[in-house]
Amino acid sequence: MHQLNNTRVVRSWYMYDWANSVYSLVITSAIFPVYYKAVAVNNGSDLVNFLGITMQNSVLYSYALSFSFLLVAAMLPLLSGMADYTGKKKSYMKFFVWLGSLSCMGLYFFDSVDTLEWGIFCSIMASIGYSGSLVFYDAFLPEIVSEDRYDATSARGYSMGYYGSVIMMVACLVMIMNYEAFGFSGEGAATRFSFLLVGLWWIGFSFIPFRILPETLRVQDSSFKNTWHKGYQEVVKVWRSLEHLPDLKRYLLAFFFYNSGVQTVMYLAALFGTDVLKLESSKLIMTILLIQLVASVGAGLFARLSAQRGNRFSLMVMIAIWIGVCVAAYLTTTEYQFYGLAVVVGMIMGGIQALSRATYSKLIPENTVDNTSYFSFYDVTYNLSIVVGTFSFGFINQITGDMRNSALGLAVFFVLGMIVLMTIKAKDITKAAK
Repeated sequence: MHQLNNTRVVRSWYMYDWANSVYSLVITSAIFPVYYKAVAVNNGSDLVNFLGITMQNSVLYSYALSFSFLLVAAMLPLLSGMADYTGKKKSYMKFFVWLGSLSCMGLYFFDSVDTLEWGIFCSIMASIGYSGSLVFYDAFLPEIVSEDRYDATSARGYSMGYYGSVIMMVACLVMIMNYEAFGFSGEGAATRFSFLLVGLWWIGFSFIPFRILPETLRVQDSSFKNTWHKGYQEVVKVWRSLEHLPDLKRYLLAFFFYNSGVQTVMYLAALFGTDVLKLESSKLIMTILLIQLVASVGAGLFARLSAQRGNRFSLMVMIAIWIGVCVAAYLTTTEYQFYGLAVVVGMIMGGIQALSRATYSKLIPENTVDNTSYFSFYDVTYNLSIVVGTFSFGFINQITGDMRNSALGLAVFFVLGMIVLMTIKAKDITKAAK
């Protein structure tokens, strides 16, 4: 068994957050959605044709993301079970990292509505690569640090991710806004080049954890040939184990509810600013950048709060603030109110993501050989919660005609999450760290 709390190993683990977070900021949240809306137009109309079906470009993009989340949710339990069984956790992680980074680079060739199918395909593959790599990355946490360091290590990882993504974001914005000085023919060419940079950053910095993170040592029988069948068996075994782990089962349910709200806000905040407040794209991108900067502070702040009062208390404080955010979004009418709301979202966004991962690590049975399989359930829950949250947001908007009602509706997810979280009694998350 390798040594826990090895500084060199832990730092290499941080570096994958540094490497992959450029995708979630530049591709998912900021630059690519704006570029997509500008390119995916047909003679000035937002209606586009995709595989013979005509629909609005924003609807197509939403469906593409939902499809990728559903696909990842369906296949991760199988792949994670295989990784635990064969002892090739890092190998599977490498596969998804290469898939995601190459797909980001492939977006360079999405230059007009004529290449829409290619752009959608690459965005789906990049999403799968990102989500797929995280289940193996997250599962390293309980294998490299002791339980008393879960919160701080998880928070530091997220902070590193925010810092790295902001650096790349600023570099891309400078290049796009000064495209002539960099030798590009226009903003579009500079923007597409930024997708190449994201892919190179992602795979380039990933070589650090690839080299240093220890390969899984908890292998049961590497001679077993039918690893696909074994993967299903591992999933069934973990699912059955939840019946004997009531706190873990309740936490997964609570996480499903409140994460539906968290991720929906993250993915659709820009859309809210555009459609409800009519903000310019440049102001929206700067707002997203502000959220990233504040989030790194929030991750550390709530890690300290959890050390003093326990994970459950810290999570409930953040969920209460999220409920307030939903109500405030319903009442927001001005640009500066939106900026103020963005600062609050940034503070609790970083904290709730980092603490959610650490809390789950504490509830997994000690000395288990199925870390990756357990974390696959966490990531399946994560992906399905995004599908439910974003669908609910769009459905409420469709039937009421007002996105403010959608924002208010998200408060229900947070309320349900808090109610379930209150029923968890495990000392590991209700008591302060010793």
